[in-house]
Amino acid sequence: MKLTKERQIKLYTNMVRVRKLDELMVNSLYGGKVVSFFHSQQGQEAIGVGACTFLRKDDYLFYTHRGHGLCEVISKGLPAKAFIAEHYGKATGGCNGIAGFHTCDLERGIFGLGGTVGGEFTLGAGAGLAAKLKGKGQFVAYFFGDGATGRGTFHTALLMSAYWKLPIVWLCSNNAMAQWVPTKVTYPKENLADLAFGYGIPAAVVDGQDVIAVYEAVQTAVEIAKAGKGPSFIEFKTCRFRAHLEGFPDFSQCGLRSEEEVNAWKKRDPIILFREKLLKEGVLTQADIDKIAREAEEEVEEADRFATESPVPSPDILEKALYAD
Repeated sequence: MKLTKERQIKLYTNMVRVRKLDELMVNSLYGGKVVSFFHSQQGQEAIGVGACTFLRKDDYLFYTHRGHGLCEVISKGLPAKAFIAEHYGKATGGCNGIAGFHTCDLERGIFGLGGTVGGEFTLGAGAGLAAKLKGKGQFVAYFFGDGATGRGTFHTALLMSAYWKLPIVWLCSNNAMAQWVPTKVTYPKENLADLAFGYGIPAAVVDGQDVIAVYEAVQTAVEIAKAGKGPSFIEFKTCRFRAHLEGFPDFSQCGLRSEEEVNAWKKRDPIILFREKLLKEGVLTQADIDKIAREAEEEVEEADRFATESPVPSPDILEKALYAD
């Protein structure tokens, strides 16, 4: 599907929004407002935004701990204030006021996140089976990182999705760092997408810094899924600009990650790349760019104010979270 001017602007706007919200999360963590922790997603915005901005409301979404799904859930329509309020541990948060990084909104098809990397692969396959049985044209967008491919659940879920031809797009953000271990020392080949071919799943390797490339690859995979032809696998080559976890050194195996390597990736910041493209093609003017930035800052300020002023959960929150009538 050719991207209209309006859709290109929507993609750029969402990338600016999620970068500003990520920066707020980092600052709020160090300012004592975030009651849990945070894994910044800066540098990887094009993936979640390109894949999720134009999903249907009833399509299913599973995200990863990277950014706590910030790019994905905001692009799919979750209000920024709900995401921030949850991380501030407030009753108006995105998952019934339970502090952490488990933002969910079942009305928007957004499932929460478990506590173990790759722990939801089989749940994603189950959602794919549900989508197929419903027959309403839904599909599952399942995000995961390179490190998650080491889990047995990954292989189980891919096998299930291939055998039953489930409408799932497996979306792997390969930032070459499985927490603190470089992927190159744990995986013998260049592309993780090669793992999909063993299950007969079509796969592609895409530049994760190019939001248009992400969008086009995902749209192709969605067409395959909704045509009843089964799952696809897309590997996005990317880089996280910050440490694995805020407050920790940027470890890499037995030392620290190379600053030269990270700085080289920063020259391909997805937001800057797309901004320059839109300016060059006349899709946006500098006045438009400034307006988008200003509105994103206003949204961030309002989300912070809302979350800060919101009440804490009532004492019976755990009972309500654990049991249902």
